Amino acid sequence: MRTTMCCVLIALCSSSVFAADKIVRPNIKTGLWEITETHTMTGMPSMPAIPPEALANMSPEQRAQVEASMKDSFGGKPKTTTRKYCVTKEKLEKDAVFADNRTECTRTVMNSSSTMTEVKIHCAEKDMTSDGTFKFEALSPENVKGAVRMVVTDKGQGQPMHMDFDFISKYLGAACGDVK
Repeated sequence: MRTTMCCVLIALCSSSVFAADKIVRPNIKTGLWEITETHTMTGMPSMPAIPPEALANMSPEQRAQVEASMKDSFGGKPKTTTRKYCVTKEKLEKDAVFADNRTECTRTVMNSSSTMTEVKIHCAEKDMTSDGTFKFEALSPENVKGAVRMVVTDKGQGQPMHMDFDFISKYLGAACGDVK
């Protein structure tokens, strides 16, 4: 589950998904960007990936805190975060989400231009599959918006989990400072 979520977050939080055969590099400026993401996850089990023996070793207070944290993170309520990200030429040209070590994932480019890209994504890991779309629109060289819609099916859980991410980004300046 964490691998799938990381894959989705990498796609969301960077422009690095834009450098493959059929994907046209977006017409955006390099430098410091501010990204505001809103995500909603539904269908998640209340306690994903915590082994029963770990739960048994927790005090009632610790267990309540973990359960509350999971509910906040995965309870289906929208959650918004804002952070800064440094877009470099190398990041725009590197395809980190679908690098050679991500052989369990495939993509189909539906549409790609310097202002808009839409990609269908399919990942099949051991006990999990995920299918979805990634849409990116460069409204201008300094403003970007996008969305990721994923359905993750864990064969052990039997119910699909939905992850919806929407983001807007604005250019802050050429110098990134200590932001990576």
